[in-house]
Amino acid sequence: MKVTAKKNEQVANMVFASIYPHYWKRLEKNGRSKKEFHQVLEWFTGYNEKEIQQLIDDKITFKTFFENAKINPNEHLIKGVVCGYRIEKIDIEFEIYKRCRQMEKLIDELAKGRKIEKILRT
Repeated sequence: MKVTAKKNEQVANMVFASIYPHYWKRLEKNGRSKKEFHQVLEWFTGYNEKEIQQLIDDKITFKTFFENAKINPNEHLIKGVVCGYRIEKIDIEFEIYKRCRQMEKLIDELAKGRKIEKILRT
């Protein structure tokens, strides 16, 4: 599938706090800990647990979330298909959409029981 400017904008305007509980619920259901969840988020975005909570409280959008993140330099190693989109094929002009899909891929891997070392591309 191909990302459109409209789709990128829709994702950019979504509030991180509205999606975060869905990520956590899925991970919790699959026996993962909040510590692991936050470890993955911190590796990818640079945000620690306290900062993530502040971003949730401030109800920031994904646009702001990713614009202020310190994306891990190994993010290019996050590959695969999420929701029908091949991550490595998403154009750079749709950076927010791509970052969101990369984060979802990491959460998918965690939910499926992949080892943290593999998820963090170490």
